[in-house]
Amino acid sequence: MVRNAAVRDGGTMTTTTRTPRRLAVLIPALLLTYGVLRLVDGMDGEHGPGLAWNLGHTFFLAAFLLLGVLVVELRRLVPDPTPRRRAAANTAMAAGLSGAACFVWVILGDLSPALAEAAPLPAPLELAGPLAFQGGLLTLLTMPATLRPRKLPARTPVLTFVSFALITVNLDLLPLAALTLLAALAPVRSPRPTPSTRTHQGVGTTARTPVKGR
Repeated sequence: MVRNAAVRDGGTMTTTTRTPRRLAVLIPALLLTYGVLRLVDGMDGEHGPGLAWNLGHTFFLAAFLLLGVLVVELRRLVPDPTPRRRAAANTAMAAGLSGAACFVWVILGDLSPALAEAAPLPAPLELAGPLAFQGGLLTLLTMPATLRPRKLPARTPVLTFVSFALITVNLDLLPLAALTLLAALAPVRSPRPTPSTRTHQGVGTTARTPVKGR
């Protein structure tokens, strides 16, 4: 019975971590593809409507839709034993989602000039949106890296910040930023086990060990 309980616990962990594992690979891959297509689009000295532009922005749109999902998944990694931590984590998630929504709004406008003209992003959100997204995502990566039990290493939020900084410096650095983000999110593909997980795994292992006669 103990062994079955351990297997069930392990199965639950595998199921709940499968989504962030996939996102940690898909999101940088989509951003990398967009960055490369953007460079291809700009080879004639201009960035504008065309095959590379439209295809690249489609990948960019998919990346930010998945980033919204990642924000929700990261919220589940945050240890929140106190009301203050829960409030901070929930606020960060709300900020990250609202910021991602602003990016999606702008990208849809890039893909459809008619939409951009009919419903442009309000001017105050042009600055507030990116700041909310970056602040929310970085907070949700920093909390699991600094609060006990730590589930992510400190390099995850640091490399994510570097990735954002590269994009801010020059959009042509998007491919490098995407690779940096891939390295940053690598630990998300296999977060550190919590003490309760180690206990379950240890009990399961003990239950499976045959008892030898004297």
